[in-house]
Amino acid sequence: MTPRRGRVNRGDRARTGAHRVLDSAPAIAHPAAMTTNAALSHAALKDKQRRLRDGFPTPLILRVHRALSWLGRAEREGDDTDTRFILLWIGFNAAYAGDVQRAVESERDHFREFFSTLLTFDAGRRLYDAIWSRFPHEIRLLLDNRYVFAPFWQHHNGVAGAHGWEAKFEASKRRVNAALGQQDTATVLSILFDRLYVLRNQLVHGGATWASDVNRAQVRDGAALLGTLLPIFVDLMMDAPDHDWPMPHYPVVE
Repeated sequence: MTPRRGRVNRGDRARTGAHRVLDSAPAIAHPAAMTTNAALSHAALKDKQRRLRDGFPTPLILRVHRALSWLGRAEREGDDTDTRFILLWIGFNAAYAGDVQRAVESERDHFREFFSTLLTFDAGRRLYDAIWSRFPHEIRLLLDNRYVFAPFWQHHNGVAGAHGWEAKFEASKRRVNAALGQQDTATVLSILFDRLYVLRNQLVHGGATWASDVNRAQVRDGAALLGTLLPIFVDLMMDAPDHDWPMPHYPVVE
């Protein structure tokens, strides 16, 4: 049977459950207000990179240059939050430069390793401020959203052994609440990016409709969070040129 015009699939289901909660939340920021302040705009970070790059090792040069290129393009994106989220995620990938062949579980471990490393450089507690002062309510809503929880989709896609996603979701929420209560920034970032990774997969692998009304909340909030956090990540990296940054998986080859 041909689907009725305007119908959506399960991934774009009407606003129920967590969708209603997220859509009732205020927008984190106007699309143009993607960074915490002018000092972390693409232009300001690019100026800093030009001043310091002669003292950077090659892996850091590549990571920062590539991440800033995608951040700059994302800043020029207008109201298309789908495109802006994807551009910012590519910038994040360029910054932490994970091995594209690694398993998903290892990829998530790599996230945490990257965040823990950055937190050791964050004397000004900028990541702490972004998590605990700017977006605590919005982050909690995103972490409570089952539509960006991987086991939920594994269950609905009939993956073997994926039953009982509800118990896993409740356990995950307890872990989030414990991390929030302890102000454990590394754990909150890791779980947050685990959720954003599901959203990334949904968009990049064609599991959502472009500009769909029913997933605006998580795309909007995800883009705003990435737009704030990515500049801080890059800035902290440039402040730590002596760290042993691994060579990106795709170095420049003549």
